[in-house]
Amino acid sequence: MSRRSLRRSLRTAVPLSLLLPLAAACGGADGGGGGAAGGSPSKTVTVTVGYQSKTINTVTAGTLLRSLGYFEEELAARGKKEGVAYRVDWQDYATGAPITAQMTAGKIDIGSMGDFPLLLNAVRGKELKQPTSLVSVTGYNLRGGLNTVVTAPDSKLESLADLRGKKVSTSVGSAADGTLVRALQRAGIDPDKGVQKLNQQPSVGASALQAGSADALSQFVAWPGQLAFEGRAKALYDGAELNLPTFHGVTVRQRFAGERPGVVDDFLKAQRRATDYLRERPVAAAETVAKETGLPAEVVYLYNGANGIATFDPELRPELIAALKEDAPVLKGAGLVGDVDVDAFVDPAPLKRAVQGPGYPKAGAARSELWLRGQATTASFDSPKELLKAAKGADVRAAYVPDAVTGTLWFADKAVWVADGAEPRAFVTAAGATAYVGQHPGARVIGYQDAVGLAS
Repeated sequence: MSRRSLRRSLRTAVPLSLLLPLAAACGGADGGGGGAAGGSPSKTVTVTVGYQSKTINTVTAGTLLRSLGYFEEELAARGKKEGVAYRVDWQDYATGAPITAQMTAGKIDIGSMGDFPLLLNAVRGKELKQPTSLVSVTGYNLRGGLNTVVTAPDSKLESLADLRGKKVSTSVGSAADGTLVRALQRAGIDPDKGVQKLNQQPSVGASALQAGSADALSQFVAWPGQLAFEGRAKALYDGAELNLPTFHGVTVRQRFAGERPGVVDDFLKAQRRATDYLRERPVAAAETVAKETGLPAEVVYLYNGANGIATFDPELRPELIAALKEDAPVLKGAGLVGDVDVDAFVDPAPLKRAVQGPGYPKAGAARSELWLRGQATTASFDSPKELLKAAKGADVRAAYVPDAVTGTLWFADKAVWVADGAEPRAFVTAAGATAYVGQHPGARVIGYQDAVGLAS
């Protein structure tokens, strides 16, 4: 273990007063046999968690969970009973691929990642004799709105069809890449030959878009929203147009889960507690995640807010597992995996064992939401028109409106607006607005300020 990793681990040790000299073994222990329950700990067990701090629909298993300390609390209680000092080594990555690499090397015990990387995790784990299991979900969107294709603000590209022959940056094998592949296929474009795909990390792709070396960027949260919020991109394609669920989830090494099922239970209990916190205190959660990641809180709230694009619920919903099965052929067609046994990969038993009580309701339709500067809560509205009325003349920190067709939440001042009679309607993309106008005689595209005026 490097000195830097050791220092980071020491800060998250549980409990700090019980720490003994540490070794680097994942799920491993230092010291001799177990001490008497409730006595001084005779060994230290390290649990290594891989997460993606800036992939913010995984926060209940990563960034937010870490900041709240719930997993450490659960392990401290367990350690007191067992005479063991548990410590958590949180390892942060930009995508799911390196988490899978570390899991298959036996160096990460619990990880979180998107649906397409989860399938790669399942396949690689089996191939490398480190099988893994999907045990819970973090954030999901039943239509696919967590992934978006964006272009430069001054781009002349108006629809997905305009990408033919263009350079598109994405992270191959990611959920965003899966959205791109499916969207291009629906547009009649060969995803392998019809565009020049650039396989890049999200941050690299964002820089490429800004530099003009990429014509478009297909990425997962929070990159599209952040770039749009900062005025560095505009949405070209809303992933919710696919109307296919997308989600992120938690995967564990089966060997680790077999050796320490109680620790897996503790993680799932802690994840449920973090989910409760996020759903009950969405503004506070967004502020916490923003502080931990450096992302604007307004962007975090776009995805993780009360009406955010992501719905947080650990349940392994049937429609999400069905979507995972539909994802497998996409990866197989790209030559990234062979056959995937999704049913063998999904293990609902730990969650059922660890988390008791009522579940969460299924995600409903998003509502417009207004966040005023200096306020610790937001106000929601039944229509964009009502929000625009309330926003006029107010000190607005952020205003969010759902797409009139897909329901994907977007920033009100970044949305494309349509006047349909006296009713202003918002769209994530210009293509969505144009399609609506074409189907509704008399409707017309207008600017944001015109929409505010129409609502007043």
